[in-house]
Amino acid sequence: MLVDSHCHLDFPDFAADLDAIVARAGAAGVGRMLTISTRVRQFDGLLAIAERFPSVYCSVGTHPHHADEEDGITADELIALTRHPKVVALGEAGLDNHYDNGSPAAQERGFRAHIAAARATGLPLVIHTREADEACGRILDEEMTDGPFKAVLHCYTGGPELAMKAIGLGLSISFTGILTFRNSQAIRDIAAELPADRIMVETDAPYLAPGKFRGKRNEPAFVTETAKVLAETRGVSLEDIARQTTDNFFRLFDKVPRPDAAAA
Repeated sequence: MLVDSHCHLDFPDFAADLDAIVARAGAAGVGRMLTISTRVRQFDGLLAIAERFPSVYCSVGTHPHHADEEDGITADELIALTRHPKVVALGEAGLDNHYDNGSPAAQERGFRAHIAAARATGLPLVIHTREADEACGRILDEEMTDGPFKAVLHCYTGGPELAMKAIGLGLSISFTGILTFRNSQAIRDIAAELPADRIMVETDAPYLAPGKFRGKRNEPAFVTETAKVLAETRGVSLEDIARQTTDNFFRLFDKVPRPDAAAA
């Protein structure tokens, strides 16, 4: 079994064929999907999808691109929304300097509010960080002094320094189809060196389709392609990577029941 630890099933790209998308994932051996919140103010629609499909769970949070739009959402507001059994994580939240979306101050305020909610609930935070290694590392260091929290750096594209800092702080790292791209050797080099118990795979669907699907709409079933490349990168079998990344997912997102322990 594989797990897609990060996708966006509420995006308009999937509106016309969502049932087929989820069915194809199941047929490909993807036993769980975590659909990630990008706007708290649109959370109801995301939660409805998680409630509709037994294999789908969700997070709650504000993507840094929408940090100004949702500036001022408090940790308490986020905590209240995590009480639903299908809400298993905070985020995605963090820092993004690639696009001019979300002012740096609002991004940092939002990031810290989500960390506080993760610390209070014990749920993991899904961190989005792009071209912000130094600032992200600084905030992680500062916040850990106030008390530990669980988190994963999703769609990792940063440098080795931030990766090892995250590992040293007890966090996990997840890889998307970017790992399969020809010009991503630096990311593969990082993936090869990380501890086996801290790695996961994801699609970030509908974006970043891997390998032979590149340029097409991504979907959770395609996480198998990223897992294959991760296995090759680390010199292990696909079965080993599937088992390891799945175990890592359920250990981090421990509110999600394993399929064999779930009623559905």
